[in-house]
Amino acid sequence: MKPDICPAITAHNPSEFRQQLARVIPFARRVHLDVSDGKLTPEKLMDISDVWWPANIRADIHAMFEQPFDHTALLLNLQPQLIIVHAEGKGDFVTFAQKAHAHGIEVGVALQQQTPAEVIKPALQLIDHVLIFSGKLGYFGGTADLSLLSKVAQLKQWKPQLEIGWDGGVNPKNAAALVGGGVQVLNSGGFIQRAENPAEAYRQLTLAATGT
Repeated sequence: MKPDICPAITAHNPSEFRQQLARVIPFARRVHLDVSDGKLTPEKLMDISDVWWPANIRADIHAMFEQPFDHTALLLNLQPQLIIVHAEGKGDFVTFAQKAHAHGIEVGVALQQQTPAEVIKPALQLIDHVLIFSGKLGYFGGTADLSLLSKVAQLKQWKPQLEIGWDGGVNPKNAAALVGGGVQVLNSGGFIQRAENPAEAYRQLTLAATGT
């Protein structure tokens, strides 16, 4: 299976959101939409109620909330393909996962650098996707710490069919190493959004990730 290159949208307001989405709509098949509360993250990002995406694009929502399940109804009503919450958040994950699956929505969990994979092992049967986070919450950029690939190996050993994503520092120099380490979804924020030609940046990442 070919890896997915997934442009990230990290916006503080609807205007920024529209601008970032417009940069990637011409070529993106899947987008990674960040929302946050300013508690788990240093700054608050755009409200969930302002999130949207074109019907022909798959959307993953990355909910960077301290209390993510206070927003369950809003998140489910958007009907994304995938909702990613943080292992570092608080609340009843099991009930949330069951509700999301009942709505036909996949469930993901993000692990920050300091959070070991063992934290989510007890709930792994309810998890469809794990996001290995190597960036700074709420910001573009970051460095891809390839030592975090050890978490990927652990997770794949426990659940081989689990989809693994990566967020933070993805570029053409490390894309092949990430894919070789078991990452299937490369979420790219700064490399694509800050590029003079976002479509060319996307193409370079695709070539690097697939080795073609």
